[in-house]
Amino acid sequence: MNFYKTKQWKRKREAILRRDEYLCQECKRYGKTTPAKIVHHIIPLEQRPDLKLHNDNLISLCFTCHEQMHNKMTNELTEKGLEWVGRVERKLR
Repeated sequence: MNFYKTKQWKRKREAILRRDEYLCQECKRYGKTTPAKIVHHIIPLEQRPDLKLHNDNLISLCFTCHEQMHNKMTNELTEKGLEWVGRVERKLR
């Protein structure tokens, strides 16, 4: 079953959006208030499935910022995406 269709994910997604007040956390860093509809795995699910529901690995983003986190063609993290990974890894230590 696709993880993103599970009740567990849907509940967690809603909790993260609520935690972040339905605002894009990347835009917020720059003083903007942009609605967020996407909950992003900072360290990709494929790399760390053990963090799939970990609050520190999840962030609310707008579509534009989500697109800037990873290259759609290669599915690799961008520099901005890697910055967020660094923040999470420091928290998890």
